[in-house]
Amino acid sequence: MDWLLSSGHSGRFGHEFLEFDIRVVGDGSSAVARYANNSNYRNDSLIRKELYLSSLVVEEFKRIVKTSEIMKEDDSKWPQRNKDGRQELEIRLGNDHISFETAKIGALIDVSESEDPEGLRVFYYLVQDLKALVFSLTALHFKIKPIS
Repeated sequence: MDWLLSSGHSGRFGHEFLEFDIRVVGDGSSAVARYANNSNYRNDSLIRKELYLSSLVVEEFKRIVKTSEIMKEDDSKWPQRNKDGRQELEIRLGNDHISFETAKIGALIDVSESEDPEGLRVFYYLVQDLKALVFSLTALHFKIKPIS
């Protein structure tokens, strides 16, 4: 399983983004996770971290993706990216490959007001779950807070 989650916008502080990339390596029993956070707020610089994930963690990512049923969704009725930013999610799971792009979701109300609230809700909660897991792993591995 491979996946890429990207969220970003261009604004007052330039191009700001948050990106997670997980790639299975070797025989598929482990993976590499890459985390990047670029914010020019208060002249912050690009933060990059890389960590290796065990087979148990890879299986947990797969479980989260499969139980979300995101592979059944279609982003054609989701809000298009705009000046506020965009969110992208790309997943390769076995022979299945899916890619989504939507406007940056600021709050759950944005989901409720969309043309496809059920599908976008699946996306929203999956992204929240994946981000929480990656933030937890990053914090445990590096003993840092990924977002201050």
